[in-house]
Amino acid sequence: MNRSTLSLGGAVLVLAVLVGAASLNGGDDPAAAPAGASTRLPVQRTTTVCPSPSPSEFADTTYASFTPQAASLSDQPAGTTAGTPGSAQLLTTATKPAPLSPALKQTGRAVAYTTDKPDAPALIGTADGPLAPGWSVGQTTVVDAGPGRALLGTSCVTPDSEFWFAGASTADDRQDFLHLVDPDDAPAVVDVELYGPDGLVKASSGDGITVPGKGAEPVLLSTLIAQKVQDLTVHVVVRSGRVGAAIQATSAGKGADWLQPAAEPATTLVMPGIPADAVSVRLVAYATGTDDADLTLKLATSTGMISPADHETLHVKAGMTAVADLGDVTKGDAGSLVITSSKVHAPVPVVAGLLITRGKAGKQELAFLPATAPVDTRATAADNRDKASTLALTAPDKETRVKVTSSPGTAGGTPVSRTVVVKAGTTTVLQPLAPVPGKGSFPVTVERLSGGTLYASRELALPLDGVPMFTVQPMADDRSTVQVPQAAPDLKILGK
Repeated sequence: MNRSTLSLGGAVLVLAVLVGAASLNGGDDPAAAPAGASTRLPVQRTTTVCPSPSPSEFADTTYASFTPQAASLSDQPAGTTAGTPGSAQLLTTATKPAPLSPALKQTGRAVAYTTDKPDAPALIGTADGPLAPGWSVGQTTVVDAGPGRALLGTSCVTPDSEFWFAGASTADDRQDFLHLVDPDDAPAVVDVELYGPDGLVKASSGDGITVPGKGAEPVLLSTLIAQKVQDLTVHVVVRSGRVGAAIQATSAGKGADWLQPAAEPATTLVMPGIPADAVSVRLVAYATGTDDADLTLKLATSTGMISPADHETLHVKAGMTAVADLGDVTKGDAGSLVITSSKVHAPVPVVAGLLITRGKAGKQELAFLPATAPVDTRATAADNRDKASTLALTAPDKETRVKVTSSPGTAGGTPVSRTVVVKAGTTTVLQPLAPVPGKGSFPVTVERLSGGTLYASRELALPLDGVPMFTVQPMADDRSTVQVPQAAPDLKILGK
């Protein structure tokens, strides 16, 4: 539309928006809203989606829902006051969506729901008011028998228009399902691209996948391509609408786990929390640019940065997936893999993830750890168990002070907090203290207080019959606040 053809109705609408924004942000006082100024305000509404859990008849799935307590009234969403009610509810994806019970009713204390139904559907969740900032939902599944024996864990994801996954496979010993969930009323249209060691793998049916509104669509990756590819990078692009995405990967003899989305392509990536007793660590990386990427690999241990023997560097061709078998890289000392661009060429953005195996032959379990976004302010793992959860905190550049809080969960109790100092270039591993009395599932929140960049993950280990079943979830910033620009009324727009 040309400016000259802007209708009077359109001009009035624009003016109303500007004046409304100004009234919300102090626009009636020019001194209170200097040009270009902005402020951070807590979000007022949060949406998340959880994929359908394991179809096994031997599976038990727990959903834990939690919103951290606000530090002060200034941390509440704009327009709310003390005692203002909010809501946080998970709904099933079905013709007639049904709520799961119990619903979250207050900040600072988690609620949980457990199901053993093999046909349990995907979930769509919404939180608003005081329950929206930092709302987190964790999904944990234990399959205690049968060929799918495993511990699977994932943090339910925020719907978006693009996702990257490093570490998928269509090999004979793998069965990987991409789960797509649409939280909105209108259908979403999704394209799925698969990249192997030789670049883009031609897919027979990866374009134009329709995900029904308020519904879910599972896609078996091996039905998209004819080739058996051991290591794949999956790129999910949404043409219309938005979706949540996660990959459920099952490996013959090694259990199963959720492959969560990797952090956005970047020239520096961190994968925090490789267990001390990992027997195999496999790095999968993909170069998203038009140039090759030359990467430098470092391991942030408890005492400092070291270079993995024989794996100091990795060359990744443009548009292709590269792999490095790091073996038992941690050698008894839990650490974090730090990837940076070498100084040989200009930095090239990459995506990356790890496939981690623990246990002896015949009794092994796998888990995935994608490159993780940093914790700018706060992050939460909603479902933890006493003496079964382990946090990994990594400060690759500067010493960082971190507050770790365990809040009341399904058994109630009293919050427990402690402050941890993570030295520059190291990884600190700790078991979070359980809230008194320490029974049941409980949430753990990590807050960056000062210092450098912080990366975090949570490992949950529930051994069964000699199998070291475990799962690792990255803890990215909960994005509980948004940058809101200050505005002032400007009637000059009517003359433009």
